[in-house]
Amino acid sequence: MKSITHPTGRFDNSAKDYQHIKAVPLAAAMGAEIQGVDLSNLSDEAFREIESALYRHKLIFFRDQDLSFTDHENLTLRFGEFGTDAYTKGVEGHENIQPVIKEATVQTKMVFGSGWHTDSAFLARPPSIAINYGKDMPPFGGDTLFANTVLAYNNLSPAMQEMIAPLKVWMSAKHVVASMHAERADKKASELGSLELDVDTQKMIEGSYHPLVRTHPVSGEKSLYVDKTYACGIEGMTEAESRPLLDFLASFATQESFVCRLKWYNNTVIMWDNRICLHQAFNDYEGYRREMYRAVVMGEQPA
Repeated sequence: MKSITHPTGRFDNSAKDYQHIKAVPLAAAMGAEIQGVDLSNLSDEAFREIESALYRHKLIFFRDQDLSFTDHENLTLRFGEFGTDAYTKGVEGHENIQPVIKEATVQTKMVFGSGWHTDSAFLARPPSIAINYGKDMPPFGGDTLFANTVLAYNNLSPAMQEMIAPLKVWMSAKHVVASMHAERADKKASELGSLELDVDTQKMIEGSYHPLVRTHPVSGEKSLYVDKTYACGIEGMTEAESRPLLDFLASFATQESFVCRLKWYNNTVIMWDNRICLHQAFNDYEGYRREMYRAVVMGEQPA
């Protein structure tokens, strides 16, 4: 297959030749569609190739899948034990499958997943992998953007890489919690769109300190661990000192050349490596229903 190299020359998103799946790259920055498999009936050989493709492309997706809650659970468990979801309750009888649903009649300024972020970065062990199943998608809008933070790190100057190498970032949900409280006060309800929230806000605000540059436990790649939602400070620095640096790094990591855009259709499954991806969702499908289910894999303590 023809090489798909990023214009900077610092990332190759071309697909490998697999025996049990076909990978079709989405963009030069990251992402690939995986074809030729049924995720509800997956051989061990096909799974190993899917896992390889995930670490290579950072984000992979599958069209025309029909997953039950049990199928979704079984697929997640092939990557590891269930991770912690800090926001929502699971569906009845399947506590590790979280519904993310916005009804057509709901009007809200804030939807689940808005703003550039890595999932639950404020936890001591944030999720390693996320697996979302889009069951009923709107006819337009609701796309998800992803950014490759390995590519971003590799495009920093050597001087910047050296400067930030020893730093730890304070990941806290204090801004998200404040926004949720404002939305609740406005709506007089404990929901985010149609999503019922179940959160321990104190622990989310306390957050955790993680390396600003983290090393992937499988690939050994270094990446920027910073976002525009949860990165609230740097250990040992004042707000005035840390904020300009965090703002620069978060904006740098999400520039257009490091990003791909996923268009959802009914029955789409996506997987992304939460350790080395940022993502954000859009609230641009008012008047249409959007039904999705998510599960996460327990991650390691970032290092």
